[in-house]
Amino acid sequence: MTAQITAGQFHAAEGVEDWRSLYHLVSAHFRTASLSEGAALVGAIDRLVDEAEQEHLAVDLRRAGVTVSLSRRDVALARRISAAARTLGIPADPTAVQVINLTLDALVGADVLPFWRAVLGYRQIGDDYLFDPRRRGPGFGLQHMTAARPQRNRLHLDVAVPHDQAEARIAAALAAGGRLVSDAHAPKWWTLADAEGNEACVATWLGRG
Repeated sequence: MTAQITAGQFHAAEGVEDWRSLYHLVSAHFRTASLSEGAALVGAIDRLVDEAEQEHLAVDLRRAGVTVSLSRRDVALARRISAAARTLGIPADPTAVQVINLTLDALVGADVLPFWRAVLGYRQIGDDYLFDPRRRGPGFGLQHMTAARPQRNRLHLDVAVPHDQAEARIAAALAAGGRLVSDAHAPKWWTLADAEGNEACVATWLGRG
């Protein structure tokens, strides 16, 4: 197991073209024609990984595809998984991955995070983030406020998409009646809103290192 690396270092490595960095993870989606085809890939992945590599491995098997997520440090494993998929004739679709987080504005995070940890049944990382231990639900994070802002929504979605899909996703949202609230932090993230002002951020790894 190597030390953690940045998203930029991961994408600069050879043989990881199937993978996209999404927040602290890298993910790949492999399109399948049947559940049995996907199960064959999952079986191949199981034979590839050792016990230490399983710590950050998440595999989602559906009839139409297999989505695999790893730590950014697992460059060698990402290469091996891509090679296994190619051997089985299963193509990668880098456009089909994303990570969704719910983000809550909070004045005093310590006062509200225990409630959300209990009601969601999640576990906590650090002082401001919760995750689903079953890896089925979205992440839940806090964003610190210095003063109450009653004029804006306190809860919004953060949607991490592949860096080469962000502009298309934003264009689709704008064409669907949304508006751009701010691009001051682009390409790290763009803040969008629907017709009633409910906000969502589209994020990429660009600008994060």
